Amino acid sequence: MHLKKYITSKNEVLLYSGEPNIEMLEHLACGAGDVWHSSLEQGFTNCFQDLVYQTAVYWWFLNDIKDQDKCVCWRINVNAFVVRETVWNQINGLDMQYESSTMSGLDFGYNLLRNQAGIPLHVKGLYSPEENNIQISTEDRYTFFFKNFKRQHPFYMMLRKGIFKFPSEYKAYQKAKHSAVKYVEKIIQPKDLNPISGKPTVSLVIPTMRRQAYSQILLEDHKNQSYLIKEAVIVDATPEEERDEKYYRNEDFPFDVVVKWQTSKGSCRARNEAIDLCTGDYIIFADDDVRVLPDFVENHIRLLQTYDAAACNGLDSMAENVHQDLSDLKKRLAKIENQRWKVGVSSIFSNANSCVRRDVVQELVGNDVNFDGGYGEDADFGLSILKAGHVLLHNPFSPNLHLKPPMGGYRWWGSEAKKKGKQRKIQPWELDNPVKKIVPKPSPTITYGILKHFTPSQVKEWRVKYFFLFLFKGGVKKIPIRLIQLPYKQLQFSKSLQYAKALINLGVRYK
Repeated sequence: MHLKKYITSKNEVLLYSGEPNIEMLEHLACGAGDVWHSSLEQGFTNCFQDLVYQTAVYWWFLNDIKDQDKCVCWRINVNAFVVRETVWNQINGLDMQYESSTMSGLDFGYNLLRNQAGIPLHVKGLYSPEENNIQISTEDRYTFFFKNFKRQHPFYMMLRKGIFKFPSEYKAYQKAKHSAVKYVEKIIQPKDLNPISGKPTVSLVIPTMRRQAYSQILLEDHKNQSYLIKEAVIVDATPEEERDEKYYRNEDFPFDVVVKWQTSKGSCRARNEAIDLCTGDYIIFADDDVRVLPDFVENHIRLLQTYDAAACNGLDSMAENVHQDLSDLKKRLAKIENQRWKVGVSSIFSNANSCVRRDVVQELVGNDVNFDGGYGEDADFGLSILKAGHVLLHNPFSPNLHLKPPMGGYRWWGSEAKKKGKQRKIQPWELDNPVKKIVPKPSPTITYGILKHFTPSQVKEWRVKYFFLFLFKGGVKKIPIRLIQLPYKQLQFSKSLQYAKALINLGVRYK
């Protein structure tokens, strides 16, 4: 397609279609973003919801972000967008195998965000609002699915469309099956990181429980950083009788060590208590069982400054055993050298390795403590960053080695959740309704996060797919026994929904 050119004061070439507000381009080019558009004001909001048949509720960007002047958004109007020329050349433009240019634009934005490490942003006012009635043909829908996903996904979509639509769905399915060209991987190369500008201060947050020795090792790693943190804020739930005074001594470190002995329950509360004590311009969130290389802090700050982003999620590398060290991390990084280097918008968030501007953390208040005792608080916090209109990046320049020791840590609560009877410790998410004979699955906090961020129809589709995979993913031979297990699994799922709805009714909490 023919695109017009705009050259910035720094001699960067931007390509565009339609009639953008030219005065905005200079500023946009200096910040995060590879593509900019105003599609949410042009009728594209939440279009192509058929994606639910592939991703269910496991992709943050199924729904568009509301009420923000600027936000991550992949639904691009092909007739009104701006793109960096360097990015356009790396991805080789639009895929034209679709019947409509509308679908080509959606495919362009989808792959940019999900597969190509790109940053597509909706910018209010860049283009004039307009009305578009987005219609996607059955043939284009199946072409998209066959191009981008494994074959079971278009087949599952055909089943879910129902018997009354089967003839037309099957015809389109067969046509796309034989004509769709599979997606070929194209990754946008990261920018060269700029040196750190100014003297920003950094706070390190470590929530821990019965792992003082591991937390001390992480503090030792931070002694050797090329850019020193200002302070380490440790919130430790280790019982008083198990504490060792040889750890966390301020005189042993070239930065302040602030320790708060936690009397509340849960890692979410611990992080919130730590956030209240932080004074740095940036906050690095860490688990107590990670190791980091000497340029870890420096590269977090350099990446956020280079991309003008609010938050990033570092590369989390799982150790093979608790005895591995930084030499093992270097070996692991060398093995993935060719696959490692991509930035783009992160679709996960890890409290084990992330860096967020403190003003953004304060804007969000902190972690929702309804997740305490379970799982899903990382995803909830990351998605909250995006919903607030900020850009959350993946950072391959700041990896960690995650040791995952078998004992200690806040996941102790998770092990308690598997128990039954009097020996079982009450989980925070149980509120005043203790678990009895039926143990809820999935984890009620996971279900709570899904109810919190997705629509009722999407939750319904998630439940259908959850049990579809339970029945058929293990192979044909396992279907008879799984049919017998199905009623109990349904009871467990319903129990998980019951606890999750109770948390929804309680509302978001930070204390």
